[in-house]
Amino acid sequence: MDTILQALSVQVTAARDLESLTRPLLEMLETVTGLESTYLTQIDLEQSAQHILYARNSAALQIPEGGSVDWSDTLCRRALDEGRLYAADVADRWGDSAAARAMGIRTYMSSPVRTSSGSLYGTLCGASAEHKPLVTGSEHLIAFFARLIAEHVEREQLLQQLQQANNELSRQALSDPLTGLPNRRALMLELHRLFSLLKRTGHPLLFSFLDLDGFKAINDTHGHDAGDLLLQTMAQQLAGALRSGDLLARVGGDEFVAVGMGPLSGEETVEAAVHCFQRRLFEQSQVQLPLASQVLNYPGASVGVVAVDPASISIDDALRQADACMYAVKRQRRAQS
Repeated sequence: MDTILQALSVQVTAARDLESLTRPLLEMLETVTGLESTYLTQIDLEQSAQHILYARNSAALQIPEGGSVDWSDTLCRRALDEGRLYAADVADRWGDSAAARAMGIRTYMSSPVRTSSGSLYGTLCGASAEHKPLVTGSEHLIAFFARLIAEHVEREQLLQQLQQANNELSRQALSDPLTGLPNRRALMLELHRLFSLLKRTGHPLLFSFLDLDGFKAINDTHGHDAGDLLLQTMAQQLAGALRSGDLLARVGGDEFVAVGMGPLSGEETVEAAVHCFQRRLFEQSQVQLPLASQVLNYPGASVGVVAVDPASISIDDALRQADACMYAVKRQRRAQS
């Protein structure tokens, strides 16, 4: 037993994941109990299924790793219901288990793997096709191993939850909560990546700044809910106007930035690409918004588009040029109204 404890201290310390912890424990469990098959299961109570995660088989009895059994037919469930860890008379005691009968299990031992909250994760088991007497101390050992596994499972679950929470925080930090579009920070990160890539290729970019004319008046007249709905609908429609690889971000209360790939040599002219990009965005910025008492016909945003060469301009200057172009369009629309 001292040798087992020495090996255990090494394995627990060195374990990187559940598998690297469990496999040495299964080997130790076999050594102590004499049961030729030892295995760890995971239980899905909602699906009434027991899955064999890891198994060690050293003789004729083979517990199939990766296999699944109906939970209601398992020895594990019967042992849990009776509060029994060991049985050397499986055929007589639990002869109604088809799975045990098919594999010829005669001796069986198990301990539940429960988290600190009491939820059942699975079972740690040993089985033999022969009669094996209960080895003194083996019940305590399998229960101890089950607790070690449960603690490791909880650590892995906690790390997974922390990772998911971190990913969600990162997603929230890079997205606009109202529209779900990338925010200004996400846009700048992607533009730095694009500029680094396109500086070597000479591929132009189309920068567009969009501003929703009259947005404040809509909020004042119809309420902020109507304004939010307009922004959400606008974001959906603008996204539908983009091609694969284009970017769309909400960078202010009523401001959006769209970035698209310009034409390669031999394709349409840069001027034609700018005009086409501006037309697509403007058409998609025209919104018919159903409200409680009427349909709001929004005539479209002011859309400014410029073509830039990433090798000869900074990101900030490109955005300033697109912003200036947008304001020129805005002044022209006001003069025509």
